[in-house]
Amino acid sequence: MKILEDRIRQDGVLKPGNVLKVDNFLNHQMDIALFDEMGKEWARRFADKPINKILTIEASGIGIAAIVSRHFGNVPVVFAKKAKSINLEGDVYKTKIESFTHKKVYDVIVSKKYIGPEDHVLIIDDFLANGCALQGLIELVQEANATIEGIGIAIEKGFQQGGEIIRSKGIQLESLAIVDGIDDASGTIKFREQ
Repeated sequence: MKILEDRIRQDGVLKPGNVLKVDNFLNHQMDIALFDEMGKEWARRFADKPINKILTIEASGIGIAAIVSRHFGNVPVVFAKKAKSINLEGDVYKTKIESFTHKKVYDVIVSKKYIGPEDHVLIIDDFLANGCALQGLIELVQEANATIEGIGIAIEKGFQQGGEIIRSKGIQLESLAIVDGIDDASGTIKFREQ
């Protein structure tokens, strides 16, 4: 998606260790107009799917998923929580995920009230690197006996294994920008042709 690639080139910050910071428009400060364009594109790519629920993980995916929902008829957005709170009542689906960004393992939970066998789920998230968070979300959907209709990712690091792992499961994965290389010394980003 050219508009997203251009924005990454313009405002993304490269750090040593293949780190791409996009917190000024994607996952700390949010560009809602950009999210709206991303939602339109995912709606086009998943137009043939009977999506009735969007699933993401706190916190970075919530803003994107909320805007994307508008393009799928305002379907409910459910977000997996990284910690159980006293407000979360009843039975939950639970898995563990390892965060690439935070170098930490989280228990991730979703209330059984919000995902079930009747649901056709689109998973949305901001980044895909090693795929740990996505694999955790896939496990939650499978535990609920719901149907995964696809996964929408804003930015995929194509030089890491996550995309390959998810695609090998036969799930439709639509990443709007795939970064195939980062050179923080020269400040260049190489995007995959799509």
